[in-house]
Amino acid sequence: METTQSDGRADGPAEPGTALVRQGAAVPVRAYVDTAPERGAVPAPAQAWRSVLPAARPRLIREMRDALRMRHLSVQTERQYVSWVKRFVRFHGVRHPLEMGEAEVRAFLNDLAVRGKVSASTQSQALAGLLFLYREVLRVPIPWVSDVVRAKPALRVPVVMTPEEVRRVLDQLRGVPRLAALVMYGGGLRLMEAMRLRIYDLEFERGQVTVRAGKGEKDRFTVLSQSSIGPLREHLEDVRRRWLEDQGRVPPVRTPLPDAVGRKFPRAEREWGWQWVFPATRIMQVGAESWRQHLHQTAIQRAVRDAVVRSGIAKRASCHTFRHSFASHLVHGGYDTRTVQELMGHASLTTTETYLHVLNRKLGVTSPADQLGL
Repeated sequence: METTQSDGRADGPAEPGTALVRQGAAVPVRAYVDTAPERGAVPAPAQAWRSVLPAARPRLIREMRDALRMRHLSVQTERQYVSWVKRFVRFHGVRHPLEMGEAEVRAFLNDLAVRGKVSASTQSQALAGLLFLYREVLRVPIPWVSDVVRAKPALRVPVVMTPEEVRRVLDQLRGVPRLAALVMYGGGLRLMEAMRLRIYDLEFERGQVTVRAGKGEKDRFTVLSQSSIGPLREHLEDVRRRWLEDQGRVPPVRTPLPDAVGRKFPRAEREWGWQWVFPATRIMQVGAESWRQHLHQTAIQRAVRDAVVRSGIAKRASCHTFRHSFASHLVHGGYDTRTVQELMGHASLTTTETYLHVLNRKLGVTSPADQLGL
């Protein structure tokens, strides 16, 4: 029979193995666990819980997803936080987080660093996901949070390609992947920012792109390169033909809209301006409804990775490298860091100044080896 924790608050750090108390209600110890497996077999304890708990029980992961979406956090953040919570629960034998505390969190994070050999940023991301779980979902006071050791993030220099290297990679790309890469390099867009562009975000006359709901849910303006305008116009002609075909279907193919736009403007999903710049080639069927999402990011990632290999560039270049290269080439071209910061959407000027360290002219130092006359 399921045990229930009484109402109340935890007055201090939980001892190892001691159940924490959720504020505001009596909580069945196992009631909030999501027993559905990601892929593969379900652990034996989870199978046992399914036979004990009622079918309509609330689940931990479902509540966490709701909490994340209420705060309008990104899809990537939701996916990562949920993944870390599942790994945390499974690491401790599918115990409920209310039964665990500081010792279990610390053991999990240490295992990531020692056995998993993850980076400091990955360890910090895992901690952030667990803190969100306890604070925002379970409503458990965590006075021990200040005692949790946070890994110090490493200072990395961004990978940057020279203009000639960018040209070599672009020469190895064809079709939509090449156009997407040109848009990313031409305006410093992140991969998902490029994939989520809609028709009305492009202003050809002004040479401008509007990036909506970027990192941190911030909008910004950036550059639409002149070299991409012609190919984009040709590409959008093909997109428009496909869109007209979609509207001729029964029922018409719909386009997902952000937030509550679909309720405010019921016809917006079928309007040309709301269509994706880079739509998916396949239609997604959900019940009786047909939807066309944007092109999946992995298609561009694979194409860019293969292009880098074929170009012979000995760098760990990726889609994000186009963004780094955009900023570095602007700084090298004499643009002030404040302008670059606005185009990149950086919250802090310190982040933008990282690109100053990539430039050789920043050093102004002659190596002693060059004075040996070798």
